[in-house]
Amino acid sequence: QVQFVESGGGLVQPGGSLRLSCATSGFTLDYYVIGWFRQAPGKEREGVSCIDSRRHSTYYTESVKGRFTISRDNTKNTMYLQMNSLKHEDTAVYYCAAAPAYSHCAGYPGPWNYWGQGTQVTVSS
Repeated sequence: QVQFVESGGGLVQPGGSLRLSCATSGFTLDYYVIGWFRQAPGKEREGVSCIDSRRHSTYYTESVKGRFTISRDNTKNTMYLQMNSLKHEDTAVYYCAAAPAYSHCAGYPGPWNYWGQGTQVTVSS
């Protein structure tokens, strides 16, 4: 059974940092494009960052460039999102996801067949 379990969310002050983790089981992460998405209240879910499965090239939505870092540890079947210099507008539920290896990151086309349950990130003073 494939499972994606996220952790690391919480309440942080503006300018602070959080590291999200997404541990997978029943799944070989190396074979997939992986991504992080977020959904703020009243807004549509949006792609935040992505790594492709072949060259491990990274991709970031403009609003998080220079602040967020995506990574993967294929030996642990775990993906990460390091979030620094957090802003109020980063407040959202964050989701990890995976798409087949033939996919790519630009525009987050997917298909994103696997999803985590989501973890809340709240940036507030």
